[in-house]
Amino acid sequence: MGPTSRPSSGRVPDRDLRRFLADSTPVAAGGRAILLQIADPVVAAGVRRHSDFARRPQQRLARTLMFVSAVLVGTEADAAVAAAFVTRAHRPVAGADEVDRQLWVAATLYDSAIRAHELFGTPTGPSLAARVLAAYAPIGTSLRVPADRWPTSVADFEQYWTRTLAGLRVTDDARGVVRDLLHPRFAPLWVRAAMPLVRVVTVGMLPEDLRSQYGFAWGPRERRRFRRTVRRVRVVRALLPGWLLRLPGPLLLRAMRRHAAAGQPARTRTA
Repeated sequence: MGPTSRPSSGRVPDRDLRRFLADSTPVAAGGRAILLQIADPVVAAGVRRHSDFARRPQQRLARTLMFVSAVLVGTEADAAVAAAFVTRAHRPVAGADEVDRQLWVAATLYDSAIRAHELFGTPTGPSLAARVLAAYAPIGTSLRVPADRWPTSVADFEQYWTRTLAGLRVTDDARGVVRDLLHPRFAPLWVRAAMPLVRVVTVGMLPEDLRSQYGFAWGPRERRRFRRTVRRVRVVRALLPGWLLRLPGPLLLRAMRRHAAAGQPARTRTA
């Protein structure tokens, strides 16, 4: 799939693909995406110094989902607003606009979405994975990654992914962010109640080398717990109607439009 097949904006004309992109299943891999992103030392340093993770960790995920929804399935105006929010948020962060950093952030969002669907839903298959890869190209360009830097095939993406993954290094900055993310002290009660499930899924979905670098325990007991959790999530997801799985996106877009209309940044952050 070459560059000419990529959508020129967040609007995806293929109805079936739009419904797939609007499915909220990738929310389950949100923690994985963040831990992959901050395994880049530059990203980790920026997040640690300029993020409000410690007090409002759940908002980072909501902002990322808002950004992704706006670019993938929102209007062109939604995509422009989301990109403006990101640009404003990144302005004070050293290194935030480096192309290699933002390419990696976009790549983690695509890869985590695919992994979530494979783990909790239905495997995408080569054809759908290629279409989703093309649909995610505007995520990169919205982060000011040149269009020609986004991989044009799944094989190209896998080569980039393997090469970049091998060069990651988990720092103390990253470990500090993880403590705030997975063990939030100031989050609402419902968020803290959900964290045992979030921790199991997040740690279980990490590549083995990064899991080890973060220092997560991963023995037979943890693997069994992860497999049980995956089975339960799959059962619950299968019982949910499609419209409910697609509901978070419109709600997030509505919130973003409300903030934009009021002249207030939605504080969307992806790195």
